[in-house]
Amino acid sequence: MSDQALETRRPALSPSRAADFKQCPLLYRFRAVDRLPEPPSTAQLRGSVVHAALEQLYGLPAADRGPQTALSLVDPAWEKVLAEHPDLADGFTDEQRGQLLTEARALLTGYYRLEDPTRFDPQSCEQRIEVELADGTLLRGYVDRIDVAGSGELRVVDYKTGKAPSAARALAEFKALFQMKFYAVALLRSRDVLATRLRLIYLADGQLLDYTPELDELLRFEKTLMAIWRAIQSAGATGDFRPNPSRLCNWCSHQSLCPVYGGTPPPYPGWPEKPAA
Repeated sequence: MSDQALETRRPALSPSRAADFKQCPLLYRFRAVDRLPEPPSTAQLRGSVVHAALEQLYGLPAADRGPQTALSLVDPAWEKVLAEHPDLADGFTDEQRGQLLTEARALLTGYYRLEDPTRFDPQSCEQRIEVELADGTLLRGYVDRIDVAGSGELRVVDYKTGKAPSAARALAEFKALFQMKFYAVALLRSRDVLATRLRLIYLADGQLLDYTPELDELLRFEKTLMAIWRAIQSAGATGDFRPNPSRLCNWCSHQSLCPVYGGTPPPYPGWPEKPAA
């Protein structure tokens, strides 16, 4: 087995799992260690289709990226998502599928009010990044889009297809910026380039959120990521992943197993060689 193959087996920290642990260590355990199944939501499936369509769109020459082309990519994107994750559409009726694809086309139509994809070429889409920090923490994730200007300035872009309720908007934006700073740190360490802009594109809301990170801020955030990974490893060694009740519990798929709600987690299986990213 090659060194590269061995490297990919190493436990790593992803933005989603880091956010899970910050939200609730027990949720992290259920998802990354126990790997308990969660029923996919319509919103998640719709988001996967839109992301796949945009990835395919940017694979075309710039002049061919018009709105009608984007809409024509929705059906192939659906097939691509199902081919990669056939379990996602279990139980979906033809009517539900039609509604989901209609909503996906509406999101793509709205995208053209925010950006014109015929006017620039991204450096990469759905870019896998992996980098080891100074203390050995391994960061791993996928960036929706990376743009690099002729001057070398780097922009990190993430598409958001859901529409957060107004009461939860501040929390949703905090989690989104956490994800973007994670990518900015990974790119800083892998490319030695400070991202000049982090862009969140809210397709459902028709809004852009641009954020300019400072180097000192990212260095502090890097230390936060190191601390999260140390805490995860410590919990992994003992199995002590404690619940952290909050209003987000209302959306958790694992309430029946949570001690806060009278449940009992399954026996701890031990720290896996490769926790789920």
